[in-house]
Amino acid sequence: MEFISHFFAFLVQFADFCLHLDLRLNEIIVNYGPWVYGLIFLVVFCETGLVVTPFLPGDSLLFAIGAIAAGGSLKIHLSILLLSTAAILGDTVNYWIGKMIGPKIFNKEKSLFFNPEHLQRTHNFYEKYGGKTIIIARFMPIIRTFAPFVAGIGKMTYSKFLLYNVIGGALWVILIAYSGYFFGNLPIVKQNFGLVILGIIIISILPAVFEYFQHRKESAKISA
Repeated sequence: MEFISHFFAFLVQFADFCLHLDLRLNEIIVNYGPWVYGLIFLVVFCETGLVVTPFLPGDSLLFAIGAIAAGGSLKIHLSILLLSTAAILGDTVNYWIGKMIGPKIFNKEKSLFFNPEHLQRTHNFYEKYGGKTIIIARFMPIIRTFAPFVAGIGKMTYSKFLLYNVIGGALWVILIAYSGYFFGNLPIVKQNFGLVILGIIIISILPAVFEYFQHRKESAKISA
């Protein structure tokens, strides 16, 4: 029970952090200055590069960084360059992890940090959209983390993967960070930043939810 209460408290704190990213990041900037660039690089790298960390903020973090950069606390072009690099490197690491240990992971049981259903869902998505999954998945939490891993398992050549990886990583960071840069400091957005972040999270997971129910519908038809 104690573990559950601590874990629940962690979830509440994590949710609060995500919904108030602008305030939390500004606090980090005040306390640590330029080191914040290393922190956001690490978060994006882990969110895209490690199979066990799909829960880390991605879209919401990029939007918040853009909004903060518009206020002058961060340099937007430097941020985009660093985060694009982090996203591309993260997917690259994830690809090679999938290539080396992927088949064993497919048989791994569900745990606190790993859900094989997410992996299977990404595999189904990959079967439907092929290599374009690497680009499309950039804008879909959870699937974004597992797509390069599945690409490595599927024996996609690295040269082909790298092309999709670079295009997808750059587009993801540029579009969302610049959205935050140009719209994040509008009065209505600043006054309702938590709701905007929540909206970004909901919108970003809708395609994955749609694919999930579509897959269940197709599976039901086959078994009927």
